[in-house]
Amino acid sequence: MTTEKKVTLWIDGVKVTVPEKTTILQAADSININVPSLCYHPDLSVIGACRVCVVEVDGQRNPVASCSYPVAEGMKVKTSSPLLRRLRRDVVELILDNHPRDCQACVRNGTCELQKLAYDLGVRERLFQGERKRFPVDTSSPVHRNPEKCILCGRCVRVCDEVQGVHNLSVQHRGFHNVVAPAHDCKMIDSVCIHCGQCVNVCPTAAFTEQDATESVFEALSNPDLHVVVHTAPAIRATIGEGFGFRPGTPVTGKLVTALRMAGFHKVFDTNFGADLTIVEESTEFLSRIQKKERLPLITSCSPGWVNFMERFYPELIPLTSTCKSPMSMLSTLLKTYYAQQMGVDPEKIFVVAVMPCTAKKFEAKRPEHMAPWGKPYTDAVLTTRELVWMLKCLGVDFHNLEDGAFDSPLGVSSGAADIFGATGGVMEAALRTAYEKITGQELETLDFETVRGVEGVKETSIQINGLTINIGVANGLQNAKNLLDRVASGEKQYHIIEIMACPGGCVAGGGQPYPPRGMYVLDPELARLRAKALYSIDSSKSLRKSHENPAIELLYENFLGAPNSHLCHELLHTHYEPKTPRGVK
Repeated sequence: MTTEKKVTLWIDGVKVTVPEKTTILQAADSININVPSLCYHPDLSVIGACRVCVVEVDGQRNPVASCSYPVAEGMKVKTSSPLLRRLRRDVVELILDNHPRDCQACVRNGTCELQKLAYDLGVRERLFQGERKRFPVDTSSPVHRNPEKCILCGRCVRVCDEVQGVHNLSVQHRGFHNVVAPAHDCKMIDSVCIHCGQCVNVCPTAAFTEQDATESVFEALSNPDLHVVVHTAPAIRATIGEGFGFRPGTPVTGKLVTALRMAGFHKVFDTNFGADLTIVEESTEFLSRIQKKERLPLITSCSPGWVNFMERFYPELIPLTSTCKSPMSMLSTLLKTYYAQQMGVDPEKIFVVAVMPCTAKKFEAKRPEHMAPWGKPYTDAVLTTRELVWMLKCLGVDFHNLEDGAFDSPLGVSSGAADIFGATGGVMEAALRTAYEKITGQELETLDFETVRGVEGVKETSIQINGLTINIGVANGLQNAKNLLDRVASGEKQYHIIEIMACPGGCVAGGGQPYPPRGMYVLDPELARLRAKALYSIDSSKSLRKSHENPAIELLYENFLGAPNSHLCHELLHTHYEPKTPRGVK
């Protein structure tokens, strides 16, 4: 066994010992010395494009980019000096002078990395005059692209390539006309974009943002003719607190419910109810396939980014994918059918808002398969966590000091199995709790399936149920999903059931989640762990932890749906998928 070679160097007079191939920036970070950067991201490849992270190294004629420069034995580094401050400020000033002058009206005001860097470096005026780059804003899809705010850091290109494996974006043209765009400068909606929003998460400015739904929700809340209801995804309760200064991993379910009531929603429901319903429907579907030994492995369909990816890149897997709608779409459909019937409300007067961790949910809501018979979506508006944080702040809600509220019944009753949907492996664990008891007719002794938990990119395990070996695969982040699916296609791996989440870490790290607090970063596995831990703590604290034992679900089947996978269930709760080819591509 070989030991990793260590290197000792001095940074700002502080001695540090790190592995041989560590960069200066990483070494400085290990001893809490902050070196400013823009293009650098710890989970993406290094390109050294912005030069904001320059440092001085003894013996080197010129400052070097610390993000790409490796350490050496005995090296002496200076991260702060009048020269470095001037060089960094010059770079930022040049970027700013080719940047729109609308900081106060920008959606990233207060969370913009460029804005913060300019403040930290003491940039107080724009020094350079001249022509500024001009590009049209692309608002064609749930992920809006504003090239005028792009600083060409390349983070979006790298996350799309390296983490998601979609390869939708690239740096095109030259010089003054340099721009990040899909192939042939086409619109996002016409490209292979899967709308996952990871480009939004890693963008340091507002070059990528989500499609805004806040104004349509405010208008609906102001309309006396509408009955406006809202439901919130499992992951939201573990992340929205960050937008109000809570530490990552703090569950704030009760405060969230109270805040939504204060915002003016007539009813506040829980997407978790839809998650429980999804498990009952999906486990029934899975058991049917197991018994018939057909269309295996069953692949879960709760992640809309994954569904978009499959339709574009793996259409041959469509027959294997569960036909169940996502929890969001199931609950929204029930709100305009079952709930409308129970309340005696005209379904066309019900305005359904879903609070989701995901920009792809905005695309899902508008899919033609999810339209009501009168031609309107079952989900009228999708708000990301970030959008809801802004709305509540706009309304002056003092989130910290809110009393805990409770979801409205019956579509607000849920099990702990539904809560963990927001973490990678959570859908699988929830399904196994129900599938095991349906197959054996016996109660599970231990409800925690630890082998499918964790933020690793690919997890696999096998469990025994009544002498039957069930092979399980779990992947999060679509590059990891590709690796898993390619092994399935080659025959290297045989699974019975596969869970795929488009976003790294699952919904807790979705494309619509709050930008992380200082000291943490998007794609940080520790951030995903903390958020997931909050969901598991909610699950473990509940007395009801299995979806099929939810009394409100049992009542729904008894009074409305009939049996799981019934004709009405397939009409309302199931869907279909089709191969998708970008427009203009044959």
